[in-house]
Amino acid sequence: MDFIPFLDLSRQYQKIKQELLKASEEVFEASTFSLGPSVEKFEEQFASFCHVKHAVGVDNGTSAIVLALKASGIKEKDEVIVPANSFIATAAAVSHIGALPVFADCTTDTWQISPEDVMRKVTSKTKAIIGVHLYGMPFDIECIRKIAEENKLVLIEDCAQAQGATYNGISVGNFGKAGTFSFYPVKNLGAYGEAGAIVTNDDEVSERMKRLRNHGSIEKYVHDEIGFNMRIDALQAAFLSVKLKHLNEWNLRRREIAEFYKVAIINPKLSFQHVPEKCHSVYHLFVATTEDRDGFRDYLNHHKIGSGLHYPIPCHLQKAYASLNYSKGDLPNSEYLSEHCLSLPMFPELRQSEMEYIVEVINKY
Repeated sequence: MDFIPFLDLSRQYQKIKQELLKASEEVFEASTFSLGPSVEKFEEQFASFCHVKHAVGVDNGTSAIVLALKASGIKEKDEVIVPANSFIATAAAVSHIGALPVFADCTTDTWQISPEDVMRKVTSKTKAIIGVHLYGMPFDIECIRKIAEENKLVLIEDCAQAQGATYNGISVGNFGKAGTFSFYPVKNLGAYGEAGAIVTNDDEVSERMKRLRNHGSIEKYVHDEIGFNMRIDALQAAFLSVKLKHLNEWNLRRREIAEFYKVAIINPKLSFQHVPEKCHSVYHLFVATTEDRDGFRDYLNHHKIGSGLHYPIPCHLQKAYASLNYSKGDLPNSEYLSEHCLSLPMFPELRQSEMEYIVEVINKY
């Protein structure tokens, strides 16, 4: 067996190569490279995919969170509760606008932001909660939204890993003031470079985000406020329009792979993320925990199987947030996961023979 990568984007590219080349040619022929018709087309398509009124394309997923916070009225020194068990971009976006990230622990079974810990972290300075649909599975929206409503807080969904996921049959991005997406190349819907988007059903929020992404301007050379240069480029939007047509099929394949893993892997040394019935995961990642994570990773590598770490240092213990004075032991569930979780190969083009080999190797561990 050849080495099985954790992720192989080239296989997908080969399948849609001609569609992508045609899309790029259309952009070059039109010679509109920033915003313009290709961006508007993708925004319309993505809004329809998410069943929302508006989608606003931006340059990356971090910018998406920054703009969602700004457009929702979050200001300097406001507190925003975020999960510690996630990529640092969620917290960094809060910091970028001068607000203060307050880290909440995750649950022991779903590994998503814990409603109980969120409740403990709410203070008079708290103005927003950002929940992350981690690994492609929705967080406990019902409980988190109730906390937000009872405390008059803005709820923002970080959907960076969850394009196509649903909660009680409703697409993620519909539950908060806004939903933010990353189209970093490894995502379920990935660009060929950097890109992101925000979705919302709020007309005013949508209009302000469009202004903020473009130097505070809707009309050229008329600037209503100080904004940012966070525009999505037309080439990435065109590529995303091509890939969006395939996304449901790719997500279905991810679910098939995940279900195969869950049934076929019978080694009791591994545990998997609990997915509640109301949550439809799109399995951006398939994560397992095991006591000797590093030893298990070495074992897989020895047998020519790639893996990933998501995430080896929880956000509250990162050097970047040392000034917040968190200590080891403050968020035990997130810390446990950081030391024991490992991501198995997961991408739609994974072959059946590769999946069977992965399972065979794991069951012998």
